[in-house]
Amino acid sequence: MQRRLFPCLIALSLLLLAMTVQAAGLSRAQRAKLAQAQEAYVAAVRWSDFEAAEGFIDPAYWQEHPLSDLQRERYRQVQVSGYRERSSGVGADGMIERRIEMKVVNRNTQAERTVMVNERWRWDAEGKRWWQAQGLPDLWQGQ
Repeated sequence: MQRRLFPCLIALSLLLLAMTVQAAGLSRAQRAKLAQAQEAYVAAVRWSDFEAAEGFIDPAYWQEHPLSDLQRERYRQVQVSGYRERSSGVGADGMIERRIEMKVVNRNTQAERTVMVNERWRWDAEGKRWWQAQGLPDLWQGQ
């Protein structure tokens, strides 16, 4: 019974996500570009390639929150061992919001921990692309 239920739950969650994004008034091209941007961003983060992930962050965010050399070095000291979307939806401001559970291993101590991070995706009509407007994931919450 459980083996049948799991694929149904996955299909239902994908359907709900598609309906949520469609309800936001996004065109088919915008939805496709969102999926492509999120997949590429997830791949970069999942492989702990935070330099590549920086290319998906909104330039306006970088102007207000530049990374220091110390922060960059901290990202080099971690390995992402898990990345799982827990929820998604459309924010009041029209941005696509996702709640992500990440598992992170400290390369020095080999200690793994779980953190919850938020992503906010903004459509750039002029550039015809999506930007992740929340910055790189905060992997040191409460530390």
